[in-house]
Amino acid sequence: MKKVVSVIVTYEPDAAMLGRLLDSLCPQVAGVVVVDNGSTADVGGMLAEMGHDDVTLLELGWNQGVAAAQNHGLTWALQQGSDAVLLMDQDSVPAPDMVSRLLAAWQDCLQRGVGVAALGPRYVDERLSRNTPFIRSEGRRLVRVACDGPEKVVAVDYVISSGCLLPREAIETVGLMRDELFIDYVDVEWGLRAAGSGLLSFGVCDARMTHRLGDDPIHFMGRSVAARSPRRHYYFCRNALLLYRQAGIPLNWKLLDAWRLLVKYVFYSLLTRDRLAHFRMMSLGLWHGAMGRGGPLRVRR
Repeated sequence: MKKVVSVIVTYEPDAAMLGRLLDSLCPQVAGVVVVDNGSTADVGGMLAEMGHDDVTLLELGWNQGVAAAQNHGLTWALQQGSDAVLLMDQDSVPAPDMVSRLLAAWQDCLQRGVGVAALGPRYVDERLSRNTPFIRSEGRRLVRVACDGPEKVVAVDYVISSGCLLPREAIETVGLMRDELFIDYVDVEWGLRAAGSGLLSFGVCDARMTHRLGDDPIHFMGRSVAARSPRRHYYFCRNALLLYRQAGIPLNWKLLDAWRLLVKYVFYSLLTRDRLAHFRMMSLGLWHGAMGRGGPLRVRR
């Protein structure tokens, strides 16, 4: 049986949501470490009140970003002798059999001699009322795999970090996350970097998870669109350009992603509340990305 240790990154977590996550996750893995990114809340006290004294807490003291927090957790988990590490966000809740289904898919890949970078579950944001399909690039188009056919495991360019199972060998081959990205595109960059090393990422159709994507959704022309704050859109735009500058990223992926980025830039600049703030922060992100600037956004006082 493979030993799986889970890493949960927290920042000002909601106690009820964190409790749901831990209640579902802890029975599925050999250990859990919570890496807290400088929350003002007493996360240790939360864990004690929930009865999860067996969960290890690493307090970073200040917000070092998702990538750096994941790296602290990955390093700790590997030191515990884990065969694989499961990354989780604080606003996700896995199905009771999610980990076992990810492990079964991994075992199948091993038997077929396939090098695995990462395996991720299907997730649904209950506020959007729809399943989120897996996405992969094929030539000049993006293919959305809705898992409504016979395929149980589908090859993808990357999987989102929450619910992502990373084999030890993949982490040791590919390396840790790029902490200068801070937040957004961290999982994308790692998945594409892994592909450059000959390792593949897979979406596992029968592994399930609920996950909150961004803030409360925007309702537009009968559709629900995931929303983010202007500050998050800064990182989204900046990190996209940082990836476009990175050697080894496939050109077709850059072109496809750049088109999606342009659509989002226009949509959030013109059709959302606080559109001017979104426009300014996204434009600043594009400028900083073009200049190669990483790390946390430092606001002048």
